[in-house]
Amino acid sequence: MNQCLTIAVDNDGIALVTLDVKGRPMNVLTAAFCAELSTIVERIATESAIKGAVFTSAKADFMAGADLKWILASVSGIRTPADAWAFAAPLNQVFRRMETCGKPLVAAVNGTALGGGLELALACHHRVAADNPHTRIGLPEVLVGLLPGAGGTQRLSRMIGVRDALQLMVEGTHLSVQDALKRKIVDRVVPADELLTAAREYILNGGKATNPWDEKGFKVPGGAGGLHPGAAQTFMGGTALVSKRTLHNYPAPMAILSAVYEGTQVPIDTGLKIESRYLATLLLNPVARNMIRTLFVNKGAAEKGAGRPAGVPTGEIKTLAMLGAGMMGAGIAYISARAGIHVKLLDSTLEKASHGKQYSEKLVAKDLERGRLSAEKGAQLLARIQPTTDYAELRDCDFVVEAVFEDRAIKADVTRKTEAVVPPGTVFASNTSTLPITGLAQAWSRPERFIGVHFFSPAEKMPLVEIIKGRDTSPETLARALDYVIQLKKTPIVVNDGRGFYTSRVFGTFTNEGVTLLGEGVKPALIENAAKLAGMPVGPLAVLDEVTVELAYKVLKQAEADLGAAWQPPSGWPVMCRMVETLKRLGKRYGAGFYDYPQGARKHLWPGLAEQWPLAASQPDVEEVKKRLLYIQALEAARCLEEGVLTNPIDGDLGSILGWGFPAWTGGTLSFIDTVGIREFVAECERLAAAHGPRFVPSAALKARAARGEAFYP
Repeated sequence: MNQCLTIAVDNDGIALVTLDVKGRPMNVLTAAFCAELSTIVERIATESAIKGAVFTSAKADFMAGADLKWILASVSGIRTPADAWAFAAPLNQVFRRMETCGKPLVAAVNGTALGGGLELALACHHRVAADNPHTRIGLPEVLVGLLPGAGGTQRLSRMIGVRDALQLMVEGTHLSVQDALKRKIVDRVVPADELLTAAREYILNGGKATNPWDEKGFKVPGGAGGLHPGAAQTFMGGTALVSKRTLHNYPAPMAILSAVYEGTQVPIDTGLKIESRYLATLLLNPVARNMIRTLFVNKGAAEKGAGRPAGVPTGEIKTLAMLGAGMMGAGIAYISARAGIHVKLLDSTLEKASHGKQYSEKLVAKDLERGRLSAEKGAQLLARIQPTTDYAELRDCDFVVEAVFEDRAIKADVTRKTEAVVPPGTVFASNTSTLPITGLAQAWSRPERFIGVHFFSPAEKMPLVEIIKGRDTSPETLARALDYVIQLKKTPIVVNDGRGFYTSRVFGTFTNEGVTLLGEGVKPALIENAAKLAGMPVGPLAVLDEVTVELAYKVLKQAEADLGAAWQPPSGWPVMCRMVETLKRLGKRYGAGFYDYPQGARKHLWPGLAEQWPLAASQPDVEEVKKRLLYIQALEAARCLEEGVLTNPIDGDLGSILGWGFPAWTGGTLSFIDTVGIREFVAECERLAAAHGPRFVPSAALKARAARGEAFYP
């Protein structure tokens, strides 16, 4: 019995092929789907009673592309070019058999068609789409480090021209139905209840059973090949733009360009082989595996509560006490109200609390202007935020988030005042980014109901929330915090308590290495550019200015006060002290940091850096700087796992990419070690330690792991 597709032939000889992958909310390509499709296509081609076929879906959407878990499992088993080819080519061959079967095939696209779903439609001879504003059409494989490998690079280019096809594939753009119609990707748009009738009409009216590229005299719209002026310009400009955007860390966009450039100059069959060859090279490259595993499979699992304690009933947060209406508190209030939660936004004065609500008012106004939100919905969102100074107003709150100044005494004061009025079962969550949760919980008489919920700024944009378990945090409290984060549609990771937790601790090694390099006399521009070439969103000096040099300095001073004689100043400490104590260059907020911020002009590195830290006569190679900036972060992440701050590599990888922008091509800090190779990574850390200091010394546990050849992922 088929598990993915069914076929029924009517009295007119039209076969209705219905996509319906069992046990899945959306249709996806799997090994079973491909096998069943091959069998059905062969029946259509060879059974004389069948005059043509309509492909549609029993689900709300047509097809969402390939099952990424299947892709990940397959990619993990690929070791040789032959393995890669064996995976890449078969579906392409099935789709080619479809379009050359000699009978008209129509795609009745009833909903979203992405990736392999659109490629299936492109292999048909006619495409009719239901007029549905929620439908999205596109080839977004580039977003998972792959290319459209079931004919997408070849058919779309031949259908709408090289330039337009490349724009859609290299950027992974999703189109509406009407946009797809304008671009001639679909041939007709009809009301949903007329979809199958319109699809059958094409066959009954004698529609063609060939695609244009199989007809004599076909030429690619707009031209193809290096000798065609328009096409040549497209590829020259496209190559430059892709190089600038990816910095050669992501191979998929360039592979798409290459497959289209080469494939559109030859017959379609040869072009499809070229496409499969480039797909095979991407399957052999670790980037696709890293991105699929972390950013799609593991991220999706986290957003469904993968780290949630078993046996605890799920719950919905109804009323939130938001303590502190500064930028972070205001952002958390907004996203909570957006999720349907009533928010009591408390601060020391009504003016401050009201100013915090104004942040939401500005965001709502932007959404109204852009048509993302109706006036009614916007008004309802804002009505859910109540500014206040009265703790008694918190009496009905079932969840508390504290985001006041990073000072233990201030936090303890608001904690005690809150506990005096809220119900006994209320969970208290601190948004601290560095202060240990177990210590903060001492101000709450029920430490089992105390937890850390660390948002990132700006809260309405940043996808990650780091949940920190204190020593006494109960499983029920952890479950409640996860329910809250999932309710907000954010991605949670769960870590154990420790100074800086996971994200702040590891991110701190990146900024510290940057200022250490500066102190060694490395050119500031080299430091910043090397970081961006490695794939970091900004350089360490720029990001320190953004969060303020002063804040980073105060965090380290707090650590010194807490640890006393046990505190070990980081390698960049002398630079930080001079910037704050002597030079008074405290960061962007103050108009001066490692950068200057002239009014009406772009920021630029402060020329005085060269005077304060004279340039060394010999400058390091850019690859060495990139290596130092990436390896120190990965090494600290491994230490976090060994010490139990991290409980698994998955949270470490998700946290690093979504929290502070560790390069996505690596899959995250711990995936990066696997990508390098555990033995190679440890050996390189030992070399870096000998050259640059003991902070690069790998731990005994990491050395033992390397000796066993044990990766963080199987």
